[in-house]
Amino acid sequence: MGDLAKEINSTFPDNDLKAYINILFTASWINSKQIIFFKPFNISPQQYNILRILKGAKKAISVQTVKNRMVQRSPNVTRLMDKLCAKSLIERTTCTHDRRVVNILITEKGLSLIREIDKNFEGKLLANLSEAEAKQLSDLLDKIR
Repeated sequence: MGDLAKEINSTFPDNDLKAYINILFTASWINSKQIIFFKPFNISPQQYNILRILKGAKKAISVQTVKNRMVQRSPNVTRLMDKLCAKSLIERTTCTHDRRVVNILITEKGLSLIREIDKNFEGKLLANLSEAEAKQLSDLLDKIR
């Protein structure tokens, strides 16, 4: 089991600060694991998040809806979608009743990529936690927010 104080060679005046730093440190650790995992698929974790949102929507949805549903809010969603379009993983369509609104739809190629990613997922990132501990962690994170 890891110990943050030892890993970053630091001490903390109280557990509140230690917990805060631990959340940031762990988020960074998870992000680096995600980047490594998604690299062979030539997409970023944020692009994967967009594809999952579109897969779950089962129909074309607006760019704003995608932005609102993202796990990691990103100011450059348009750029992320440009890259997904260039790879033919998503399609853009203009809304028929409001030309200012652009709708996004996942393509069959995008769905195929998600299936391939899911097939290659090598287990849980939080494998060291029991189901009860994972629920408790999730509840505590919800409480923080």
